[in-house]
Amino acid sequence: MSEENKDGLGDELKDSANEMANDAKKAAKEIKEEVQEAAEEVKEEVQEAAEEIKEEAKSTTDEMKEGWNSVTNSTENKKMLAGLLGIFLGGFGAHKFILGYNKEGFILLGILIVSFPLMCIIIGAFTMYIPILIGLIEGIIYLTKSDEEFYETYQANKKPWF
Repeated sequence: MSEENKDGLGDELKDSANEMANDAKKAAKEIKEEVQEAAEEVKEEVQEAAEEIKEEAKSTTDEMKEGWNSVTNSTENKKMLAGLLGIFLGGFGAHKFILGYNKEGFILLGILIVSFPLMCIIIGAFTMYIPILIGLIEGIIYLTKSDEEFYETYQANKKPWF
């Protein structure tokens, strides 16, 4: 090959290499832009997901507050139920069983049951009224206490009698 052909071929190779380099730069720029767009989309998706999680956490917190309020209201219902059972079925110790005082409930029930056979010797007629009066008095006490007092006294501190 002659010197001219070599130079022409070298120039051609340089031009070709420059074109390939320029094409590579353009491709790199396009890829960079695509990556930036994809990163922006991912950023937006993450922000949306974070917002959804925030809303879900807030609704869960609200549900927990409602649940707590219903627990507070259930103590009022337990108070009302225990009070009414104390007044109407206090001799059987039903109000004690509702509050979880099983030993005390069995004591009242036992006194009432033992009083029936003792009625033959007249003592039972008097002892029968003891658990009935205890139930009546405790039922009235339960109903006259505020919800907070009732909860603190009979459910938190577990005061079994009066």
